Amino acid sequence: MIFTIFKKELKDSLRDRRTLMSMLVIPIILFPILINIVVFVSKNLSEDIATREIKIGVVGTDKSFIYTELSSLNEQVGKKKLVIYKDTASMLVDLKNDSIQLGFFTHNNEAIAFKEMKPLAITVYHNGSDVGMVERAEAYMKLIEQKANLNRLKSLNINAEQVTPLKTAYRNIASDKEMFGKLAGGMLPYIFIIFGFIGCMYPAIDLFTGEKERGTIETLLTTPVARWQILFGKMGVVVLSGITAATCSLLGLYFSIQTVDLGAGVEVMDTINSILSFQFIALLYLLLIPLTIFFAGILIPITIYAKTFKEAQSIITPLNIVIIIPAMVALTPGIELTTITACIPIVNVALATKDLIAGTLDYGLVALSFVVMVAVAIIAVLVSYKRFGREDSVIN
Repeated sequence: MIFTIFKKELKDSLRDRRTLMSMLVIPIILFPILINIVVFVSKNLSEDIATREIKIGVVGTDKSFIYTELSSLNEQVGKKKLVIYKDTASMLVDLKNDSIQLGFFTHNNEAIAFKEMKPLAITVYHNGSDVGMVERAEAYMKLIEQKANLNRLKSLNINAEQVTPLKTAYRNIASDKEMFGKLAGGMLPYIFIIFGFIGCMYPAIDLFTGEKERGTIETLLTTPVARWQILFGKMGVVVLSGITAATCSLLGLYFSIQTVDLGAGVEVMDTINSILSFQFIALLYLLLIPLTIFFAGILIPITIYAKTFKEAQSIITPLNIVIIIPAMVALTPGIELTTITACIPIVNVALATKDLIAGTLDYGLVALSFVVMVAVAIIAVLVSYKRFGREDSVIN
């Protein structure tokens, strides 16, 4: 009987365009399109910042140290045009008006500073809202400082190695899989958690609040079927929609990585492909299924309570924030799956998935996470059952 109700509600849900959009179209089609757009815009913006000609103001003359050094850099850090100013006031006015993008000012007399072997104080002015300019300024100064240091050591007849007592080398022992998991692995659970919730949301609203609006819930309740069977049949459709949406979001992300030039090397692509093993997928769904049941369990009481589709949406929308914040924990560096975090719903799924991608998963902690998610899923189902069993909630 539960399966009969499940089939009936599934057919009704598949006729709803909102459900299909949230479950299939958005994650598997729109997702790759959005990634393509973001990558295209980011690459073009980065290339424009790195290659476009900028104007640099210099207080002094064309014989000054900073002007000479900037001129000698050619186009190592992008094209530039130098503008000479007599004072900083006029230079700052042009900088605020974006007539120039950077400004250099030398505080002390450079001839005396070099003669007395003292540091030459230089201030670089930039507009913080102008993206990429401070990076350009730092790149210019790094090259100038390197050259000035070598010249200072040469004038003192000192070999650079004589004033370099230590030579440190850093060797990374983490595998590509671990690096990818720790750096980018937080994005994957964030995506499937959000789409899993959205995939549950619209079917839940349609199957409960929608039936109340259409007046068909009374007819369904008059059939010789136990109310818990009706609830489980409907809940099965909500859970299936959430899992399908999460799966489609993962497929959309995978297709995006395969088709979009993210600037990643062959090693990174091989690492991504090696992650998608049977064990990875099995463990992922082991966490995803109770998570989706939990989402269905917290959404159904709300949709039973709401009288209209609009009211249900207005109540559920703030709930998105409650789901997003724990999902974002996996994106925060330094937060790992521990006994404490494994007991926090949603957070444990996000962190366990991150470790799963990195290949550093503690199976004891993932078992604890699974038990916690099953427990909260059962509680959510019981709350739904209690709410659906109340006459004043279902029929009003």
